Amino acid sequence: MKERIGYCGLDCETCDAYIATVNNDQALREKTAKLWAELNNAPILPEHINCVGCRVNGVKTVFCENLCEIRKCALAKNVVTCGCCPEFETCSTVGAVISNNPSVLENLKE
Repeated sequence: MKERIGYCGLDCETCDAYIATVNNDQALREKTAKLWAELNNAPILPEHINCVGCRVNGVKTVFCENLCEIRKCALAKNVVTCGCCPEFETCSTVGAVISNNPSVLENLKE
């Protein structure tokens, strides 16, 4: 499995926060912060847009670090990803991600 596949199966390498971080792209940080602030009705600033992936050591967005219920659960259960969890098939939390992004199912099965 790729190191940058998130606990939920999303590919962190395709996330704008990751791309802005690894490329030190301030314009992308600003664009992403504005979009995420609007989508989440939350005060998200460009300096919040720094992340190297949820399963690796290093900086993460506030959401990924502290608010993501999937990440919290995976860490508590000590699983590599949700695909390794015995409750995976019936989990409504990761199920919501899968229903919105069917490609994550393949990532979780790798």
